[in-house]
Amino acid sequence: MAESKPDQAVRLKELATAPIWKMLLKYSLPAVVGTVVMALYNIIDSIVIGHAIDDPNVVAGIAVTFPVMNLATALGMLIGAGAATRISIVLGQNDHRRAEMILGNSVQLSVIVGLTYITLFAIFLDKILVLFGASPNTLPYAKEFLQWVMPGMVLMNLTFSYNNVMRASGYPRKAMYTNFIGAGMNACLAPLFLFGFKWGIRGAAIATDISMLVTCFFVMFHFFQKKSDLHFEKGTFKLNWPIIRSVLYIGMAPFLINVAGSIINAIVNNSLLKYGGDDAIAAVVVFNRFVTVFVFIVIGICQGMQPILGYNYGARKYDRLFKTLRLAATCAVIITTCGSLIGAFNPTSIAKMFMRDQAQIDCAVNCLRITTMGFWMVGFQIVATNFFQSLGFAGKAVFLSLTRQIIFMIPCLFILPPILHLNGVWSAFPISDFLSTVVSSLMLWWQVRHIRNTPAPPVGPDSEAGV
Repeated sequence: MAESKPDQAVRLKELATAPIWKMLLKYSLPAVVGTVVMALYNIIDSIVIGHAIDDPNVVAGIAVTFPVMNLATALGMLIGAGAATRISIVLGQNDHRRAEMILGNSVQLSVIVGLTYITLFAIFLDKILVLFGASPNTLPYAKEFLQWVMPGMVLMNLTFSYNNVMRASGYPRKAMYTNFIGAGMNACLAPLFLFGFKWGIRGAAIATDISMLVTCFFVMFHFFQKKSDLHFEKGTFKLNWPIIRSVLYIGMAPFLINVAGSIINAIVNNSLLKYGGDDAIAAVVVFNRFVTVFVFIVIGICQGMQPILGYNYGARKYDRLFKTLRLAATCAVIITTCGSLIGAFNPTSIAKMFMRDQAQIDCAVNCLRITTMGFWMVGFQIVATNFFQSLGFAGKAVFLSLTRQIIFMIPCLFILPPILHLNGVWSAFPISDFLSTVVSSLMLWWQVRHIRNTPAPPVGPDSEAGV
């Protein structure tokens, strides 16, 4: 469904003057729908695979692929999130030509990075999977899935990167449609290939590849159209180091979040293999897929928040900046609190969605009850990290992204399991959630206070528009 071209002057004025709740709803609702639909990619694969293949080891095999997929996502976010943030800021400064330069440079960078990591994954795949916790029982499943899904990873990165840019440049609904197309195709093709064609685990991978091909074509076609506010122009593709550096600098925060996630997944998987075996690794699939829905909702809110923050920070309208932050943080905490309560009080039903083996279900139930104890705090931390990223404070965003997953989580994973065994692995999650939230609160308080004390020029009566 085509979206009409917005008038750029009206759209930019709207970012600067319209009520915050209205703007956050306008930008976040399509983003939330889109990110949740994207989350369904992996959830559908896990559910279908868990019920279509009569071997409990297949669920654990899929879990071992998570760190590798996270690395691919991290590289996509390095470029996509950085480009979207930079474009929002320069549009706030009324520099449309520079926004187009960022757009053109980012596509070159995405392809180069994508081809590089796919080549490295293909060469060292077995060693990487063993490093990330694959056992002799799960390695064949993990390897087969990744071998078939790897060709689609470059397409996945291009889709993710330019979907963010599409949203930041004023097309939130069209960005949402992109995700609908991909997830809808995957939801239809994965069951067909597994149950109908009996292709096994490779069927889920092929379904993902086809879905990514279609969505990549859809999102890239938008930027080749002259009627789009922001589109590819001759002369914008030549690599420009200052632009690349600015994109990578801001994109470093979400990149490191996902890299840290891959490192944590590797450590967690190896700890689970030691203290609980393949059943425990299968249980973490349930936790990851369950919380992904709520985390992606919060990420959608942050994606909607990002152009509002970036534009108003560039325009130095700080009153609107803080109103956006407060509203987004409140919504995010409500969302993750719901996830925490559902995980604590209804873990059995959640586990049965993904697996049939009773031993795995029992392990997953125990996992959910412990790991979701601190999940209600995660929403605030995600918003805080994205606040710094949206304003271009990449160093602070990177630090916050590392607090939970590296600074606190890794020590917990080495200290607690020898004492509490398998429950020690699960307990590391809520403890690191709490400690990282304390750090995020202190840093956010300091930054808001600093910005408030920074003089801003008068911006006229329009600045009074707010929540």
